[in-house]
Amino acid sequence: MATLTVWKFDDAGAAEQVREQLGSLQKQELITVHDAAVVTWPDGAKKPKTKQAFSTAGAGAASGAFWGMLFGLIFFVPLFGMAFGAAMGALSGSLTDFGIDDDFIDSVRDSVTEGTSALFLMSSDAVVDRIHEQVDLSHAELIRTNLSVEDEEALREAFAE
Repeated sequence: MATLTVWKFDDAGAAEQVREQLGSLQKQELITVHDAAVVTWPDGAKKPKTKQAFSTAGAGAASGAFWGMLFGLIFFVPLFGMAFGAAMGALSGSLTDFGIDDDFIDSVRDSVTEGTSALFLMSSDAVVDRIHEQVDLSHAELIRTNLSVEDEEALREAFAE
């Protein structure tokens, strides 16, 4: 099963840089990246820009729809009015099975603001200590994950060192 993690960076370009590093780590078989998306919110911009970063073969349209719905829930719902909000609310109920609930949406919305970026990553088989050696995430904040409490704490500790 893939793990969904959201990493926030205090720089609008940092998430894209880490995403590029993960591509290299995947070639080294240190992580399996099922899909990823990057959100950048440059200073002065009214809203963030989103970009699907990876797509597994044959699943591009489905994952694009997933990211589109997720980012719509997180960043754009207030702009579309109550009818759209109600429809998105119904759709969001189906995301709870994947650890995406109102708390997830609210925490990401509150954390990813102007001047920041975020990496949304669906991955598995991560060799955390080897990744930690090659990717500096000391400037990143793990916002949300669907890992168990114990696994999330171990991940936070590994990257806090």
